[in-house]
Amino acid sequence: MSSNVVIDCSGLGKRYRIGERERYRTLRDTIARATTRLLRRGEPHSEPPTVWALKDVSFQMRQGEVLGIIGRNGAGKSTLLKILSRITRPTSGRALIRGRVGSLLEVGTGFHSELTGRENIFLNGAILGMRRSEIVRRFDEIVAFAEIDEFLDTPVKRYSSGMYMRLAFAVAAHLDPEILIVDEVLAVGDAVFQKKCLGKMDEASQHGRTVLFVSHNMMAVESLCKSAIWLDHGSIHEAGPARDIVHKYLRSAQSPQVQKTWDPDDTAPGDMNVRLRRVAVRRADEGTDLITVRTPLAVEVHYAVLRPGQDLAVNLFAYNEEGVLIFSSDVRVGRLHPGKYCSTCHIPGDLLNAGTVSISVSITRDDAFALVEVQEAVAVDVEDSTHGRGTWYDRWPGVVRPILNWETEADRHGTSAVAAR
Repeated sequence: MSSNVVIDCSGLGKRYRIGERERYRTLRDTIARATTRLLRRGEPHSEPPTVWALKDVSFQMRQGEVLGIIGRNGAGKSTLLKILSRITRPTSGRALIRGRVGSLLEVGTGFHSELTGRENIFLNGAILGMRRSEIVRRFDEIVAFAEIDEFLDTPVKRYSSGMYMRLAFAVAAHLDPEILIVDEVLAVGDAVFQKKCLGKMDEASQHGRTVLFVSHNMMAVESLCKSAIWLDHGSIHEAGPARDIVHKYLRSAQSPQVQKTWDPDDTAPGDMNVRLRRVAVRRADEGTDLITVRTPLAVEVHYAVLRPGQDLAVNLFAYNEEGVLIFSSDVRVGRLHPGKYCSTCHIPGDLLNAGTVSISVSITRDDAFALVEVQEAVAVDVEDSTHGRGTWYDRWPGVVRPILNWETEADRHGTSAVAAR
């Protein structure tokens, strides 16, 4: 391992026996195992099935690097962090670590519920191998960051989950471990706390400390990390620059229901007057990258007019994930001759909010009679964008998130400014 490599994982694998208990047991576990043996006496013995949570995972991290680990639930992310934090041993392979490790794997990790916040700060510092004088030197910073001043001498079992998380992160980040391992720190806490945590991790990396960051918040991973690893079913699916890996991961998860076609015509939605043939949503530009809130979209409605002389209108309704109507739009196509037609609705970029947008369509006659109605004909996943975000990492509130024009100027009708001396 070269001098600036602080984490070197080679062929890491972790196998679990399904239903097997850990080696350490309480009295309750011992009684439960004895009861199970009695109930199963006489049954044929068989080996419990196994599952590989990690398989042949290899990577290196250099000093000062911030690495993001992404993947679906069950991909092996937490297992990897537990191995690196020395909580569990790998079944195969090795993980060499150079430096003191501070881990934040879940709310309250390493805390004793009966001890106060003050006592837990010193306990965690001792676990990290720090001298009492070092802990005392950073104590005020930890308390200020966690914002628990008035509850410092209260047992942590009475803390809310948010207070737990603030204190746990403050301890892990301020007690100077060379390597900081963080698992889903953004899952608990408000937007202000998220901003502080991400800023602290960024500051830690700039001071030469190594950060391993697991999160489902792709915007935070893309903004904070220079490189990322995509885990899938316990193996490394792909690794590289964080932006590229995040976009590939999000594209793989996007909804495939971007188009729907009905064939043959006699089973398509509609009647003897008009029938729907196809509905599709696509990019309205020439790009091939991820569909984000900035991407212009086009919704195509293909239909067949079977009888002439009808005053027709094509209608579109866009809904968000909660079923709230985002907007509706229509086009009056008038009296069309029998034939096949396509009406396209253009949705500009910087209008939709992030999330899954479902599209319902209908074709009406004479502004009153619905000839065709299809609910949730297609859906598209719209991902967020880092453009213009600043230090905000959560989802923007609201049904839409347009970019509007703003102007700022001196208020000539307000209070007169005091001249500088």
